[in-house]
Amino acid sequence: MNKTLEMEADQTVLCQLLAVDLSDYCYRVCSRCERVLPGDNSKCVFSSASSLCKFCQSNEPKLLYRVLMSVVTDTSVKTVICFDRAATVLFGCSADEFFHFTKLNPKAASMVNQVFDGEMLRMTLTRPKNLNAQHMRVTSVVPLRSGFQPAIVTLRQLCCTKSASLGDCSITNNSF
Repeated sequence: MNKTLEMEADQTVLCQLLAVDLSDYCYRVCSRCERVLPGDNSKCVFSSASSLCKFCQSNEPKLLYRVLMSVVTDTSVKTVICFDRAATVLFGCSADEFFHFTKLNPKAASMVNQVFDGEMLRMTLTRPKNLNAQHMRVTSVVPLRSGFQPAIVTLRQLCCTKSASLGDCSITNNSF
């Protein structure tokens, strides 16, 4: 049976975040028309050779989020995919900013699961329009904890605290 036919109807669920897969968390698009740029989009890298948009001739790429997450509801464990608008709520910054932050702080990406561990969320999940897609899409996400802080805020605090203990605190909220 086709996986798409097995997917549940669009729904809003209360869930707990179990894990975030950051091995392939973003992709390159044209900053003007937001069409996906050709080339290796499996890694979040800027390649000048394939940065030219064939549609609008812009050569300014940007990154957008595409994050796989495992969540648990009261009835099941699901793997969902969270694109840019919804992921920005959780990360608190653009994919470009997060990419550059993790380049400066390589351990930050591996700390994201610790930051999000057990976070309670209200998610609106929709079936993908693409028949080949495997996961429900997160179209809306609302953190339920009153003290919720986006990942970038917590990671900056952690990285700054670790750097400060070594006598160097060069990471600040205004560094980007």
